Amino acid sequence: MMYPYMKLSDETEIVHSHLIEENGEKRVEVHFERPTDDGFDTARCSLPSYKWIKRDGFTEEEIANFEIFLRNNAHLLFKYAEIGGISIA
Repeated sequence: MMYPYMKLSDETEIVHSHLIEENGEKRVEVHFERPTDDGFDTARCSLPSYKWIKRDGFTEEEIANFEIFLRNNAHLLFKYAEIGGISIA
């Protein structure tokens, strides 16, 4: 299950998974998606390892900015993943 988190000014939507527990470890996957003329730019990162699972269409600079964003928001993403997302209007 994916939960909405934020929409950026360039129309990039950020969503996150529920809390995933495997082999005694907790993780959250965070997905970035931006509409283009031909479909979508997409990127997905697994926390807490900050390993990029998917990267298509975003520049290296954008990915670097997403990493900064993730490091500043990881604690919230884990919190909201654990409670089943947040209510946003």
